[in-house]
Amino acid sequence: MLRPQVLVYTESTPNPNSIKFVVNFELVPEGSTFDYADASEAISPDKNSPLAVELFGFEWVNRVFISYNFVTITKNDETSWDDVLFDAKQVIKRYMDSGKPVLTRAAGEAQLEVVNGEQDSDTVVKIKAVLDQYVKPAVESDGGAITFSSFQEDTGIVKLLLQGSCSGCPSSTMTLKAGIENLLTRMVPEVKLVEAENA
Repeated sequence: MLRPQVLVYTESTPNPNSIKFVVNFELVPEGSTFDYADASEAISPDKNSPLAVELFGFEWVNRVFISYNFVTITKNDETSWDDVLFDAKQVIKRYMDSGKPVLTRAAGEAQLEVVNGEQDSDTVVKIKAVLDQYVKPAVESDGGAITFSSFQEDTGIVKLLLQGSCSGCPSSTMTLKAGIENLLTRMVPEVKLVEAENA
């Protein structure tokens, strides 16, 4: 079976240190996200990504995030995108052209176990529905992801995990408070406060 020609294009994100590299096919199953804060995470058995390992070969790469059909790279403050963007795009294109896997099989299976976890309460089901319908599409278009982490019934606190370009983005706290918290408290009355777990 012939592979389609690999197309890679870039999109800017609200985080000036992050760029989204979009490809014209599925990299990981829809709804899956893989966030790597360093090279050691990229080689861990439950998240192993040969692509992320290769990208961490650039000394200026601080973080790699892989979602449905894009890879977001976050660089260090000292490096200019003008100096490295072309090289990063070429590495991603060459990697995709080679047909090598984005993730190891073990990493994909570990993600499925997380997704198929324990039964959610009615409130958590509502919170996830609001996130899926109103928040995730906008955040993914900016090269990141926001994942539900936990809900404390007694305090009404929702904890979310910020990934990709959202992680360390100057505007992410404002988005979390002014946008997501307002939306969730209005649509799910049990929610009183929204916090970032990795802030």
